Amino acid sequence: MGYQPMTSATVAHSGGESGGLLRVGVVEGAVGGVERFACMAALFPHLAFESVGHAWPERPLTYLDILIVTVAASSVLGVDEALRRLAKPVARRVVVVLVDADVTTTRRLIHGGAADVLPFPFTEAALALCLERLLTIGPAEGGNGHDRKPGAVVALLKAGGGVGATALASQVAAQLASRGRGAVCLADFDLQFGAAALYLDLPEAASIADLLSLGSALSDTPFAAALATHRSGARVLAAPRDMVTMETLESGQIDALLTGLRRDFALTLIDLPSVWNAWTNHVLSLSDRIVLVTHLSVPHIQLVKRQLRVLAAQRLDDRPLILVCNAVTAEQQSSVSIKAAQHALNRPFDIVLPEDRRVMTAAINEGHVLSAVRRGTKLEKAIHQLADAVAADAIASVAVRGRR
Repeated sequence: MGYQPMTSATVAHSGGESGGLLRVGVVEGAVGGVERFACMAALFPHLAFESVGHAWPERPLTYLDILIVTVAASSVLGVDEALRRLAKPVARRVVVVLVDADVTTTRRLIHGGAADVLPFPFTEAALALCLERLLTIGPAEGGNGHDRKPGAVVALLKAGGGVGATALASQVAAQLASRGRGAVCLADFDLQFGAAALYLDLPEAASIADLLSLGSALSDTPFAAALATHRSGARVLAAPRDMVTMETLESGQIDALLTGLRRDFALTLIDLPSVWNAWTNHVLSLSDRIVLVTHLSVPHIQLVKRQLRVLAAQRLDDRPLILVCNAVTAEQQSSVSIKAAQHALNRPFDIVLPEDRRVMTAAINEGHVLSAVRRGTKLEKAIHQLADAVAADAIASVAVRGRR
């Protein structure tokens, strides 16, 4: 079929013709209706979205920079046909919207030549990140962008259980992803008690156990396509749904996981368990920086000192460390002051976050960012500050509204 403008919005942006704009062809139904196209046209005024009809085009459309098609993973014949077409692509890059997505089919499509695979349904943020990534890849790099600068990895340590590190990690990942300046992943390596996916209302997210069960090279996993996407745009690698032993992971698998995550994301936050073993130590040794989260109490301060001693003993004290004191109340400070805690540690806290149990609990229960529950809280501003420190140069910083 010939060129058909999808909406008046796309025609307005393209002037009725492509006029040198990058052209994105879409099989009708792969992205959505008129309203969704209008939204995408507003996000990408430098693109011209075009309909290519109701089915994957048979003839080459070499004028298209990207073609978006839809495939059902539940259809063996449909997947095989998609792989046949990907072998001789009709456009420069092909993005597959995969219905009933699973990791195995996603891998097959990526290895078969798909530039990206988006599990259906997907958010505007996920599609925007996909298009932004593909349009910033040079021709020599190929559709998967393997030659890009590796992303950063930040590991989260806990000074004992119950300090709120997972809640902070989920909020930081969602907040950074919502900036739209780079792909962000939250990887839950707490094999026995991880709940990061639940905190973001993604109970069916692909887990580490799912990836390990595939048996093929972890580093080849197309994480950007296979992982569940939060409404903020953050991708989530969940902890196993069932209890597994800590020995389920080993250092070689950590190497492969981090290689793939660095390849596909500008920033990966790894939520570690409250234990030390060979592979958690290896994660820390491969991380670009470490976040250590504690509460303001005498036992927790002693646990922080213990963690710092272990880091030094393992020669990991050369890693940039962000020390976070979480959920601080006036009542706590009347017993143990921030100043006294910092004196005991012989170093200051980098970030101090106020306690706001009602807002944080509501955000966790609903899988929302804090601002969706209540805007402008002191906790939200403090998490913005933490997000800036965590991201450093990995994600472009955006000023917090109202912050001076």
